[in-house]
Amino acid sequence: MTNLREKQKQQTRQSLLDHSLRLFQEQGYVATTIDDIATAVGTTRVTFYAHFPNKTELARSLFGELNRHLDRRENSRQRSTAGSLVDAAREGSFPAIRAWIGEQAERWADIRPYITVVEEASAVDPEMRELRDAWFGEVIDDIATGLAEADRFDEDTRRYRGYLAMELLNSANLRWIRHPWVLESGPELDILAVAWASLLGGDQLRAR
Repeated sequence: MTNLREKQKQQTRQSLLDHSLRLFQEQGYVATTIDDIATAVGTTRVTFYAHFPNKTELARSLFGELNRHLDRRENSRQRSTAGSLVDAAREGSFPAIRAWIGEQAERWADIRPYITVVEEASAVDPEMRELRDAWFGEVIDDIATGLAEADRFDEDTRRYRGYLAMELLNSANLRWIRHPWVLESGPELDILAVAWASLLGGDQLRAR
């Protein structure tokens, strides 16, 4: 009986997440209320609050789902990390970076709803902006970790290089969302990988 209740609880929680993601896309994050989400699920505010103390915490859980889509795992510091990104940054070669970017691009269709909501919401909501910046920071940390393991570039520049690389990747993803191209045959990902290799690569001049 306990297992059944727990299963029902998890199903309700997932339903709240699924319907909120849909409503955020249709109505916008700010315009969507807790009542809207509860009504869409066929439940009440009381049930919503039994799972999430507020809308921001629900959004935080959506970031958790985004991490799972991207194969980012929680580390010992309770921050998400992706070993494959650390490895690519440590290697620093065009083939390694291009392979990692290609793997990420294969997930773009799946993560499109999350990215769309995050970008729209972070532009107008300070709490969502804080969540987005923290998530970006975790990705940048992975890049900086890879560069540190390779002992490449000055320590003070590694996170900035990661920041620039992440901005390029995010911009490419957003452009694909708005103006899709054929990922398998277009030159765009190659160009992106060249830019990453220039920022992070071991074969580049060790700029200070």
